[in-house]
Amino acid sequence: MTGDAVVLGLRPARLPSRALALVVDLVVVWTAYLLVSIGLGVATASLDEAAVMAVSIATFLLVLVGAPIAVETLTRGRSLGKLACGLRVVRDDGGPIRFRHALVRGAMGVVEILMTFGVVACIASLVSARGRRIGDVFAGTLVVRERVPSARVTAVPPPPPWLVGRFARLDLSGVPEDLWLAIRQYLTRMGQLDAAVGRALAERLADDLVARTGAPPPPGVPAAAYLAAVVNERQARDARRAFAPSGGGAAGGAAAGAGAASAVDPTAGPGPGRVPGPVGGVAGAGGARDVRGGESEGRGGPPAEGPGAPPATGFAPPA
Repeated sequence: MTGDAVVLGLRPARLPSRALALVVDLVVVWTAYLLVSIGLGVATASLDEAAVMAVSIATFLLVLVGAPIAVETLTRGRSLGKLACGLRVVRDDGGPIRFRHALVRGAMGVVEILMTFGVVACIASLVSARGRRIGDVFAGTLVVRERVPSARVTAVPPPPPWLVGRFARLDLSGVPEDLWLAIRQYLTRMGQLDAAVGRALAERLADDLVARTGAPPPPGVPAAAYLAAVVNERQARDARRAFAPSGGGAAGGAAAGAGAASAVDPTAGPGPGRVPGPVGGVAGAGGARDVRGGESEGRGGPPAEGPGAPPATGFAPPA
């Protein structure tokens, strides 16, 4: 739970994955430490014993302590071992760590990992509910899994054929989403349940569904078949709603035709120089069509004359 009351679905890493990541990191760090120590030993062969000891301590602190801290700070909680195992260090609120978090974890790691060979870290991870070691507790961090296996989506089994479309007029608007989810989970897992337990669970879910819809199942229909048929009806409605054509063109065309037909004046007949035109005509180049009379003038001809003929404007009114 973050400070903004947002629940984050973080999956804490457990001891086996963390131990594997730690082994990879220790192999890399100790290999680098040995190579650097050999190189510095050859370079400082001419120095006295105190200088060699100072170089050795500095090498230990820089390679075994400073390098992991720098890597976790620059990669925002990902070391080489954690990257290989799909892990990451984050803050308790789910945000990326910073230098102070990595510093506290690295300083405590010297005691609980290097000096005790990881025994203290293992015990602390086993005792903690979220698998945190002492360094995580002091730094306020958590190691989580970044690569979570995707769950396989199981299709809801279809209802019996004689129940398909049986509940087409059922009102499903009062069924909450959590009940739909419970029904779906039962239908996808009913084959894994005990027969008596599955039957009791199906009857309880069917009773909840009947209480929301107000329509009991037909006599003799098992509760599981009733649930499958209702879920199938809901999926069919969602599919029709999602993939149904808009119908705007047909509706618009019908409305335009009705508007144009209502604008025709049946009392205005054809007069001299007039040619009967289509209903709801559109003005042409050099002439205009009389929408009320459904008449048109010739190209470039004089305006329509006669009783009941409106003055031509050169524009047709919208249908």
